[in-house]
Amino acid sequence: MRYALGIEYDGSEFLGWQIQRQAPTVQGVLESALARVADHEARVTACGRTDTGVHAVCQVAHFDSASQRAERSWILGLNSHLPRAASVVWIRSVSDDFHARFSAFARSYRYRIANRWIRPALEARYVSWYRRPLDAGRMHEDAQCLLGEHDFSSFRALACQARSPVRTLYRLDIKRSGAYLYVDVEANAFLHHMVRNIAGVLIAVGRGVHHSHWVQDILDRRDRTQGGVTAPANGLYLVGVRYPQKYGIGSLGVVPEFG
Repeated sequence: MRYALGIEYDGSEFLGWQIQRQAPTVQGVLESALARVADHEARVTACGRTDTGVHAVCQVAHFDSASQRAERSWILGLNSHLPRAASVVWIRSVSDDFHARFSAFARSYRYRIANRWIRPALEARYVSWYRRPLDAGRMHEDAQCLLGEHDFSSFRALACQARSPVRTLYRLDIKRSGAYLYVDVEANAFLHHMVRNIAGVLIAVGRGVHHSHWVQDILDRRDRTQGGVTAPANGLYLVGVRYPQKYGIGSLGVVPEFG
């Protein structure tokens, strides 16, 4: 039987999602917990790999198991064996054709910026800090040229292994709430470091040091070396994944708002 689950985690406690020689990773601790609850080893596949320091409000993954448990039993069992920085928030049985990565048609991220001259203490691991004033209105306006289908070579990491740099952005909103700025972006898929590179460019825009067509110019150049600074990982959150309604997890796989 195939199961889909949603997991939230504090990325500052992990070296990213994917299992590697160094530990801990989210996939590593989740598969370890699953082996104890299901009484067998199982591979967990996520909708996307998050980097070291990147958080998730709702990462979606799937695994196969012959063990039968009630949903509540799965959740309680897994969470009892996970570290405090990770928690399974829901689990559902799904059809065998469901794939956490390939069945998803949209992913959403939020980038959080503390925009004040005093550095944050309580949220130091959970926000990016920028001390100079940022113009959220201009950031939003200049960012709209990125909507639609484009070659995002200027916004991908140099080590990105994706076969194609073409992605489709459905939404890119920048708004302010008090001392915080939120960059909300949804796309069919993302390249390595794409959201953090977009955030880095928009922070430069918010400072007012570039002309109004600078973002468009960067996009057109298709050259990462012209794309500015990559924003820190600690401000980035995977907040939602969308799937076709036939899988019955659409409303469970999306967390539209959080602070």
